[in-house]
Amino acid sequence: MLVKTYGASVQGIDAIVITIETVVETGFSFCMVGLPDTAVKESYQRVQAAMSQSGEEWPRRKVMINLSPADVKKEGAAYDLPIAVSALAGNSKIPTESLEGTMIMGELSLDGSLLPIRGVLPMAIRARQLGFRRMIVPQANATEAAVVNNIEIIGASSLREVVDFLRGECEIAPTIVNTRAEFAAQSDSFDMDFSEVKGQENVKRALEVACAGGHNILLVGPPGSGKSMLAKRLPTILPPLTLGEALETTKIHSVAGKLKKGSRLMTVRPFRSPHHTISPVALVGGGSNPMPGEISLAHNGILFLDEFPEFQRSVLEVLRQPLEDRMISVSRAKYSIDYPAGFMLVASMNPCPCGYYNHPTKECTCPPGAVGKYLNKISGPLLDRIDLQVEILPVAFDDMTSEAPAESSAAIRERVVRARKIQTERFAGERHVHCNAQMNSRLLKEYARPDAEGVERLRDAMTRLDMSARAYDRILRVARTIADLDASETIRPHHVAEAIGYRNLDRSTWGAYS
Repeated sequence: MLVKTYGASVQGIDAIVITIETVVETGFSFCMVGLPDTAVKESYQRVQAAMSQSGEEWPRRKVMINLSPADVKKEGAAYDLPIAVSALAGNSKIPTESLEGTMIMGELSLDGSLLPIRGVLPMAIRARQLGFRRMIVPQANATEAAVVNNIEIIGASSLREVVDFLRGECEIAPTIVNTRAEFAAQSDSFDMDFSEVKGQENVKRALEVACAGGHNILLVGPPGSGKSMLAKRLPTILPPLTLGEALETTKIHSVAGKLKKGSRLMTVRPFRSPHHTISPVALVGGGSNPMPGEISLAHNGILFLDEFPEFQRSVLEVLRQPLEDRMISVSRAKYSIDYPAGFMLVASMNPCPCGYYNHPTKECTCPPGAVGKYLNKISGPLLDRIDLQVEILPVAFDDMTSEAPAESSAAIRERVVRARKIQTERFAGERHVHCNAQMNSRLLKEYARPDAEGVERLRDAMTRLDMSARAYDRILRVARTIADLDASETIRPHHVAEAIGYRNLDRSTWGAYS
């Protein structure tokens, strides 16, 4: 008897349907084909034990299973449940009509209980796209899958429960999630706020500009000046995720297995902060079993690299292409996968190895040339992709003890959202351009031309401060964002002046405090 059940395999951050074709006939043997990996081949032992503990029995006949399409490698233990169901159906223990329009995925424990799996959300999206009417998944993954509307999600806790449900001997209520209502209720939920930060008003302003235009930013300052504290509060002033962005972000974290048990839709922009010992593969993704890297987990959010120069140069250099393309292509001998990587880079560093170069009260103990050598750990092409380079001074004692209320994240976020709305309308006809940081040379000429006085001020700064040519475009992009924050169509001289002030790390002016 030939029986077909349907599962799914994750490719990148999307899923493809896998058909589990099972033939049960006269004889006594077992064969599984269709490029199963070791974990899939071992399902035979797990399924046998789970059936036995669930009061069922593996067919005492010849069983052949084909995982189609046969040229796609099948990985992981998530095929246990559809294999068990297809074997029972092939042995006439489950009615085949109950399998029509049903996608089934889940890992079996030896006692027959169902364990959570990765990538349920993209599987559910694919099932809906192909017209499946329902999907059976482990109970722990039910709320994640139920984010997808117009498909019935059945969350089961054991093989016994699934078999009884397919036989019509028990009812399992579909899991229902009101996606839009939950998204709206949780999109402003944060544990931190900029009102908790004392002083550093100039740095807060720089971070506001960075978020308003989607600019990458580098914070340079001595230990204890608040670089990490400020960076961790950036998600509180970024524009809220749209429903489409939230779904895409949740898909990536689902594939990577980063969603907590019972998780639903991610409602807050991700903030990823990998340690400086990270490898290039862990940053960009890939591996023997392809997984999204940190830059993809930071998609639609922030990638924070603390102690920037301490990262291996080979690690930092792999950032150059995804910073421009907002996509990373991982190509290996056996596969080629594209992962999204539309993140905002936020980096922080000490000004020198000892940390106190140009400190107002502490003396730098580094030998001559150490400051330049430290900065040279970051390549010019990478610095070229960082629009704002801001130096931070230690917080003054009066600011630390001040009782005056600081501006809240909500107030800053309101201005950022207004500026982003202006940019959305401006670039409505442009593909792959959503904010000022993504403007190319053509768009700069069209939208980022200062008035005559602003041009003169920029010319004077470029000459007097001996700024590099790469700083020119960056200044114009940032000036355009500052003008948007002021709701000004024209880039005025004070917009240009403020943008110039955010180029502190240009080599010829390094260490000069304004």
